[in-house]
Amino acid sequence: MRSFTLITALLLYSWISVSGSESQTVEVQPGEEVTLLCSNISKHATQTEWFRVVQRTKPRCISSLYRADYNSSYCDGFQNGFEMSSNTSTVFLKIKRVDLSDSGLYFCGFYINTHTVITSATYLNVQGKIIVMSNIFLELFHKVLSQKYENNDPDGTTNLMTVILCGLTVFLTTVIIGLFVKIRKLKTGTNLASDDLNYAALSFLEKPKRVRKPASESVLEPNVVCAATR
Repeated sequence: MRSFTLITALLLYSWISVSGSESQTVEVQPGEEVTLLCSNISKHATQTEWFRVVQRTKPRCISSLYRADYNSSYCDGFQNGFEMSSNTSTVFLKIKRVDLSDSGLYFCGFYINTHTVITSATYLNVQGKIIVMSNIFLELFHKVLSQKYENNDPDGTTNLMTVILCGLTVFLTTVIIGLFVKIRKLKTGTNLASDDLNYAALSFLEKPKRVRKPASESVLEPNVVCAATR
């Protein structure tokens, strides 16, 4: 098992330096359904797994599948809302009703000839609800503006519409500023995709430290016990 993990890390690290720029970004809205793809490079049935890395945390196992006609198994925390499947050419990972916590870097690996081969990576960005809200208010803004110029209302409702328009203007200005900040964060997250892969490789290489007693200490301990009993 340790050799498998070490091979995984080495292959992942070498793949990063060669094709780290091949990762793509997929953007979805909360509550939508998305299906991630990776090419099935194995010609025979083999163990295939999906992983996710989020903000340089350790890579987490999502699911694994041996053959297309077998049932896929899911790791802790991913039993609900995820569905893994495959065919002769592609491996799929369907995520139902995504939310912001599903954002991260996704990649899959194939165990081939005692080696783990990593294929393409996909950065999933789940956008906030600010874009949807801005579209709704833009539509309301258009309706109010059209009604203002089409109707002649001497009873003073035009002033009310003007107040509404001013409020919408302030809100839309806030939305634009929020979108600008979000775009900058998105660019930063995309640039960190390769860093996440590098961190994933380093995480695979970590090994627990063993504490060994000196040889002299291990030899002297029995003598001390004997002396105490005499």
